Amino acid sequence: MRAPLVIVLHGGFGTASQAENSYGWDEVAEKMHFLVAYPNGTRFSWNAGGDCCGRAITENVDDVNFISQTIIDISKNESVDLQRVYITGISNGAAMAYRYACEGHYHIAAIGAVAGSLSFECPYPHGISVMEIHGLEDQNIPMAGGVGPKGISKVDWLPVEQVIHKFRVASSCKPSTVTKDATIQTDKAVCSQGREVTLITIADAGHQWPGGKTQPMLARLILPLDPPSDAMNATWTLWQFFANHKAP
Repeated sequence: MRAPLVIVLHGGFGTASQAENSYGWDEVAEKMHFLVAYPNGTRFSWNAGGDCCGRAITENVDDVNFISQTIIDISKNESVDLQRVYITGISNGAAMAYRYACEGHYHIAAIGAVAGSLSFECPYPHGISVMEIHGLEDQNIPMAGGVGPKGISKVDWLPVEQVIHKFRVASSCKPSTVTKDATIQTDKAVCSQGREVTLITIADAGHQWPGGKTQPMLARLILPLDPPSDAMNATWTLWQFFANHKAP
């Protein structure tokens, strides 16, 4: 039986092993019977376009092609359901997921971005399901866009809602509906061909993976890391979203 595939992209200054250990995807994959892969970016970074990020952008690394080749290589060795390939990531990894949704060669079913945005216009995004999870107090990639006061790479980000709007237009979405509780607001739009583009915001949350592990003290001293929000489990939320979507 063919299995879905989730590709998890680490954040800037992160690694594949750090992402595997921090966000709980292995446990969900084992329980829900899907494949999960953790590629490494160039010098702890992904070329997410615009001015993001790190050595990957300065060395002009073709990470769009790298992700396409990763999907191809895994599908040669594993029984992958090619209509159910998903990309998720945080920060620089989330920006890379967005870039792939703009320019990727392979028609993936959905992306799930945590604390992400784009730093280039992406005039022609693919029609694709998107879920963005973002803390309202994020000072690395602010909801309102611009250069985050805590952002080390000083990237000029597009406003998150502007990015979401791009993908809603691309997927011919209906007007969104908003639900909220004391902490979480969900802005969901149902779109053509069964797609969905949803923005989830969390009050009092910064630049982090909700429900993830707290990073080691050394990492927190070196980088301006925020503690994970306990308002939700982003990994389970993203998987439930992915499970409802497949590529045409």
